Amino acid sequence: MTLSPVERAKQEAAKLAVIENVHDEMIVGIGSGSTIVYAVKEIAAMVEKNDWNIVCIPTSYQAEALIINNHLPLGSLDQHPHVDVTIDGVDEITLDLTAIKGGGGCLVQEKIVADNSIKLVIIGDWKKVSMTLGESWKKGVPIEIIAKAQIPLTQRLKEMGGKVKLREGKAKIGPLITDNGNFILDVNFGKIIDPKKLSTKLKSMIGVVDSGLFVNMVDKAYIGQEDGTVKILS
Repeated sequence: MTLSPVERAKQEAAKLAVIENVHDEMIVGIGSGSTIVYAVKEIAAMVEKNDWNIVCIPTSYQAEALIINNHLPLGSLDQHPHVDVTIDGVDEITLDLTAIKGGGGCLVQEKIVADNSIKLVIIGDWKKVSMTLGESWKKGVPIEIIAKAQIPLTQRLKEMGGKVKLREGKAKIGPLITDNGNFILDVNFGKIIDPKKLSTKLKSMIGVVDSGLFVNMVDKAYIGQEDGTVKILS
């Protein structure tokens, strides 16, 4: 099967990211999303080829299934609270490595694993890179919230200038429920000039668990290009 240019870019970015950052005797965080599938397959191939001893920490139900299905050792933060490197995808990222994540609904667990990692490595394709957050990602900042806070938070976020949408579940009536049992609000603030300020503001709001703004968290990004090469942001 021939991959599209975008899928090929994701595959090449994932391969290089794994080759350069995953080694024997490591605790490896596994992110979520379509791009991470390529990374997990590459990790599995390297483990089998080199007989490596690594442990993989999932950030979501999807990540856990990928780890198991690719016959990789599964662990948890309870067992391994210090992670060597986490490999994860992205919805949008700027040249200074500020990112929006959580389009797949796993932002808080991704942040927890990333925060306990020595290094957070992002993989993606050229379409994910913007000069300013909100430039190409039009679905808004994912914000995981306590369900009971939905109405007051929606009002407050609208007062901040955000266009608020409760994320609906697929093939079901009602909101999407995260792995943590919470709701997600997707809030479009337009172009985000000061992501750090916005992130701090959102996290201070009662009922907000966390947002999909990753500020000062990403260490390196591998971005697959349309021509098959990979650009590294660091």
